[in-house]
Amino acid sequence: QVKLVESGGASVEDGGSLRLSCAAPGLTNSGYSMGWLRQAPGKEREGVAAIDADGVTVYADSVKGRFTISKERNALYLEMSSLKSEDTAMYYCATEGGYTDDVRSGSMPQFDYWGQGTQVTVSS
Repeated sequence: QVKLVESGGASVEDGGSLRLSCAAPGLTNSGYSMGWLRQAPGKEREGVAAIDADGVTVYADSVKGRFTISKERNALYLEMSSLKSEDTAMYYCATEGGYTDDVRSGSMPQFDYWGQGTQVTVSS
């Protein structure tokens, strides 16, 4: 059973920083890519960042240079800086259910599992 538990969401001002964490027992060494999704009110869920088993990363254009994804044993992180109001969303930790080379090819994976989410609100 896949269990992903996010934390770290908060309300911050425009230009602020946050670090999201995801407890992912047994998943960071699965060989599958993991990442972060987000969904803003009235919008579709979108991939924000992903990291594969070898540490190769891919980012959505809207967050490049501002967000950094990383992982360590049983945990995934998302460092967010220079936050903007358009970053306001529910953020979900996610994992693939099987191996693909999407991240290595520069593409955001289609994640198969995700957690309950943590809310990030950026106010101007």
